[in-house]
Amino acid sequence: MKVLIFAPHPDDAELAMGGTIAKFIANGHAVTVCDLTDGEPTPFGSREIRARETAAATAVLGVRRLNAGLVNRELRDDLASRRALAGIIRAEQPEVVFSPYPRDAHPDHIAATALVRDARFEAKYVKTDLPGAPCYPRWHMHYFATHLRIVPQPDFIVNTTGFTELKQRSIACYASQVSANPANHRLPIWIAAADTYFGSRIGAESGEPFACEEPLDLSTLGWL
Repeated sequence: MKVLIFAPHPDDAELAMGGTIAKFIANGHAVTVCDLTDGEPTPFGSREIRARETAAATAVLGVRRLNAGLVNRELRDDLASRRALAGIIRAEQPEVVFSPYPRDAHPDHIAATALVRDARFEAKYVKTDLPGAPCYPRWHMHYFATHLRIVPQPDFIVNTTGFTELKQRSIACYASQVSANPANHRLPIWIAAADTYFGSRIGAESGEPFACEEPLDLSTLGWL
């Protein structure tokens, strides 16, 4: 299966679904993370620092990575941005795309998911000057970011038992966003607690929650 994960900023994918990414890769799936922006400016980062951190986290998970080149703090569901993401979808030809849960406290996250939703549709157009062949990923799934202080009510949970260490190692790579930031230095602890909680809901050691607005055929996912 080809998986394309859109993240508004570097670190969003690791924080929300790092265990699932590691599990996908271990099971032979082709996984690409596409960061929409470079994530800067931030209080303790820089473009150079964030690039090094992102490269380190990418190496830990063994995932393939792209950057859409959009502007942090200025994400909008405008035509130019939508077509840029549609071009990436057509180039990658994924079967499933991921983006943040539509309800979020961060404007970039909300805009990112609207962009992915609309780019997914535009990517299937046949009479267009978009590059590549038409593609309409079968599923658009949502991961839960950390900005909105809610307990997610997921549509499904992925058992990430055995992959939490890789997830935590990838998160630790983003020192400028976590350990160097007094507001976030306990974030890995909170993430670990959430993984344990969602794992307990499915009888596993750890788990990550997801939402999907469309019905899932479990047989096509290889689950039945």
